[in-house]
Amino acid sequence: MNNALQGKRILLADDHAMVRLGFRCLLEGAGATVVGEAENGESAVRLYAETSPDVVVMDVSMPGIGGLAALERLLAWDAKAKVLMLSAHNDDIVPVRALRLGARGYLCKRAAPEEFLRAAGQVASDRRYLDPELAQAVALAQLSGSSSPVDTLTEKELAVFMKLAEGRSVNDVAEDFCLSPSTVGTHLYHIKQKLNVQNAAKLTLVAVRNGLIEA
Repeated sequence: MNNALQGKRILLADDHAMVRLGFRCLLEGAGATVVGEAENGESAVRLYAETSPDVVVMDVSMPGIGGLAALERLLAWDAKAKVLMLSAHNDDIVPVRALRLGARGYLCKRAAPEEFLRAAGQVASDRRYLDPELAQAVALAQLSGSSSPVDTLTEKELAVFMKLAEGRSVNDVAEDFCLSPSTVGTHLYHIKQKLNVQNAAKLTLVAVRNGLIEA
């Protein structure tokens, strides 16, 4: 049993119910209690305020505002929030952003169950955690500065970029982030300028090449 998780209260945020069930079984088997489950970023922020968990386990890619924007809102509401971010994509751009925003840990979903418990335990103990498979790439990205044009995007531009790259429309993204379509259009203009792309298909290609979404 993972002693670091014994008695800890966990909030799960992932849009796949089966994934949440798997996490719940692992965490409860290690002595933790799952106090809430969210299927999008907005619900994660609301449930955090309602349940005051010890740790939030949150997926990067979710409907609505998404994991990075939810992380930003959580930490604005409670700077001491302990958040373990998860992603199915093996890149270095999002981990760098998540850690920069204040996430305590970052783990790829391809990790073994025991590694997930170790990561959650370290975050619960207020220690930082980074997936060993990503550590070298993240360190190199931080040392070299801008390793990719995507890294030049602001936090808001990155969040908008990821939604648009997934095929969401400008109006959809505006609704997700409670922005006007014209504001999203302005973000899109800056994104295209920074990434030197002309259309949505090229945005998706950039995201795939950087490991942010799957082809």
